[in-house]
Amino acid sequence: MKTSLKTLDGLKRSFTVELPIDAFKKKTDQVLQKMASQVNIDGFRKGKVPIAIMRKQFGARASSDAVNEIVNDTLFDALTEVKVTPASRPDITEIDAEGEKTFTYTVTFEVYPEIKVADFSKLQVEQSEVTITQADEDKTLKDLTEQAIEYKAVKRKSKKGDQVTIDFKGMIDGKVFEGGVASDFKMVLGKGSMIKGFEEGLKGITSGDSTTLDLTFPKEYHAPQLAGKAVVFEVEMKEVAEPTVPELDDKFAAKFGEKDMDALKASMKKQMSVEVTNRLGNQNKDALFGVLLEANSFDVPQASINQEAKSLLQEMQQRLQQQGIPAKGDMPASTFNPEAERRVKLGLLINQIATDNKIEATKEQLDAKLAEMAKSYGENAQQMLDYYKADPSRMTSIELMVVEKMVQDLILKDAKVTIKKVTFEEATQAQA
Repeated sequence: MKTSLKTLDGLKRSFTVELPIDAFKKKTDQVLQKMASQVNIDGFRKGKVPIAIMRKQFGARASSDAVNEIVNDTLFDALTEVKVTPASRPDITEIDAEGEKTFTYTVTFEVYPEIKVADFSKLQVEQSEVTITQADEDKTLKDLTEQAIEYKAVKRKSKKGDQVTIDFKGMIDGKVFEGGVASDFKMVLGKGSMIKGFEEGLKGITSGDSTTLDLTFPKEYHAPQLAGKAVVFEVEMKEVAEPTVPELDDKFAAKFGEKDMDALKASMKKQMSVEVTNRLGNQNKDALFGVLLEANSFDVPQASINQEAKSLLQEMQQRLQQQGIPAKGDMPASTFNPEAERRVKLGLLINQIATDNKIEATKEQLDAKLAEMAKSYGENAQQMLDYYKADPSRMTSIELMVVEKMVQDLILKDAKVTIKKVTFEEATQAQA
């Protein structure tokens, strides 16, 4: 067996394998003999059809099958011999089975890039830190209090802080727009959950009354077809309910599963710490890896990008289904190519850094990561642990997270790090 490797554009490679023609003929005869035992031809018993007749009727199909079998039998060893690992399944591009002495086939594929990681000490990285203050704890407790507010229907005009139940119909140019109709819609006046002027227009109205609101959607409204448009809302007030703010006592704590206020406050502080740690952890990781990506330029196999883009599309469709939103089937996976390329490139970088520095996750580190994740599962923590430990393949994602964190720590040890102080609200409101 002879081989030759050619470098094409970028990461593309062309690889030719040459074999004796007799090897191809022998493989073709084997395929024909196997087919002979399966086909029915008039005048012959199954398995007794002469090879010449089989070749006449099924020669083209047998040749194609023989090519595929030879490629499967020889390609791995041939690539191993020249020390090349394809980044994607090779495509057969040329076949020459007409030679008197040789049979050749050529495949093309992409290879993974050779990555020389940039010097960590030249990276300038900004990382955020937060200190949870008493004011943060007070605000969080206030938020819990608002969650526990109960509303009771009253016969009076509505005012700020009341919960109102309404039916409404929104029209643009006299026509109801998509999503502009709702029944038994509940909202608290003063929360700012609707466009400007909507809540203000519902103050001073009693149940059973109706009103018309002439408003305008903001120019930056999230639905572009509505942005900046004048709209008329016809609203019927069905109920006005005033709030009853709960006392901060043991009865209040019990609503959140705690025995008293001290236990509730302790649980609340712990949850705040877990939340801000997770949020900042993701934000700092993204900041660090963003700098790492900018400092390392290399080509990425298109096949890997395509595969990752398909995965991202499937993830989006699954999320939509979980939310009860029908997924449109006309979105191409290529829509996700930019994010897919970033993920593939980052994955290759992290793998290269881990390989260069002999970074591997230990059993103790995997168990510690699982224990950390379990904290956010509450009563279902053991169920989560059992799920991962029941199948070793499920631990792969945990191993990747641990290795990723070790790579992160390694880079930060040498990089020029600037600490940015942020508030609890900034850390938790920013997109994780």
